[in-house]
Amino acid sequence: MSITQNSKIRRITDSTLVVGADIAKKVHVARASNVRGVELGKPLTFDNTRHGFEKLLTWIRSLMLDHSCDNVIFGVEPTGHYWMNLAQFLRREGIQVVLVNPLHVKKTKELEDNSPTKNDRKDARVISLLVKDGRYSVPHIPEDIYADLRVGMNERDRLSEDLKRVQARIHNWLDRFFPEFTTVFKDWEGKAALVCLHEFPCPVDVQEKTASEIVQAWRKNGILRGVGLSKANLLKEMAEQSIGLTEGLQMGHQELMILLRQYDLYQEQLELLMSEVERLVSQIPGTQQMLSVPGVGLVTVAGFLAEVGDLSGYDNAKQIQKLAGLNLKENSSGKHKGRTTISKRGRPKLRSLLFRCVIPLLAKNAEFQALHRYYTQRVQNPLKRMQSAIALSCRLIRILFVLGRKQMPYDPVKVLGPVHMERLQNAA
Repeated sequence: MSITQNSKIRRITDSTLVVGADIAKKVHVARASNVRGVELGKPLTFDNTRHGFEKLLTWIRSLMLDHSCDNVIFGVEPTGHYWMNLAQFLRREGIQVVLVNPLHVKKTKELEDNSPTKNDRKDARVISLLVKDGRYSVPHIPEDIYADLRVGMNERDRLSEDLKRVQARIHNWLDRFFPEFTTVFKDWEGKAALVCLHEFPCPVDVQEKTASEIVQAWRKNGILRGVGLSKANLLKEMAEQSIGLTEGLQMGHQELMILLRQYDLYQEQLELLMSEVERLVSQIPGTQQMLSVPGVGLVTVAGFLAEVGDLSGYDNAKQIQKLAGLNLKENSSGKHKGRTTISKRGRPKLRSLLFRCVIPLLAKNAEFQALHRYYTQRVQNPLKRMQSAIALSCRLIRILFVLGRKQMPYDPVKVLGPVHMERLQNAA
């Protein structure tokens, strides 16, 4: 049992009212118990409204008065997003809200009545018993600027996904109506290519234009370099040889115009959103130092803080490592020693963000390149490339944590450590 687990158990005293709630979309169920697990009062059913929340608060205060409790701890399952409004309400009333792993509830429910039966009343009871035993985690709910940052980065992820879908549909359109277009323009998202898609997207449209008119269209849109008569002649040549569909062109034009408007809209929205994210990040102390890491950009720092929240709420970087699900787990028994892997218990967005950042760092950051080379080529216990990337993700957490907390610029010797730097130099 870890020290953290002991502290959670000590949090539950004889005067603590333990409440477990099963959260749904419209109606919730709450049940209370004392430190010994004895149920107190009757189960409460309350609506997901302010009136329902105030009804819950009155019920809690009544139980505290009847059973001489001076503090309360409230446990819920973090299923969906419906628990967030209730958690905000209770926290403003001074009631601590903790989270219980849904998998723990599923595994433990048969201990209640030796039956696999599942219902809201039973789940609420199981949650309160798990909280009583210290089987809970304290959520790091972002506040103030960090809450805005999380909402902004979540919206960025949604816009990015929508943009990818539109990009794929435009690719689909080109494959059907003008498959030779990508031989003229390697990137259809380039400025000159987009002008063509807006003004003369189909082979028949290109054939109606002269090479000079095509160049004039590019110049009119401010494209002065990189394309000229040779590119225009190549476009016309490909249009004449095109095997693209010639049926359904009228609605094909409409389809592309709709897709291009969506593409332009998502690009504009992303640009506006990221400018606001940049403004928020600039207000957080330590972010400029975090951005000083070669290869780490605004998206990484903003995403990291959106998932982690205020760095002052953590004692050390290992807590963030566990939050990301990058802490190690091992399956061993007797003489059998199983494989050691990461737990993957935590915030998947944070874990994915760190991994996506580490891959470019292996190409852009000299220190990460040296570490990766050392991890994969050392004599004792060499790591595989993927294992090394995971280890470097954990190191990136420590680096960002130190830079953000101490507000110190990136320095290879201070951040990575002189002993390790000497070891890397000897290995090289």
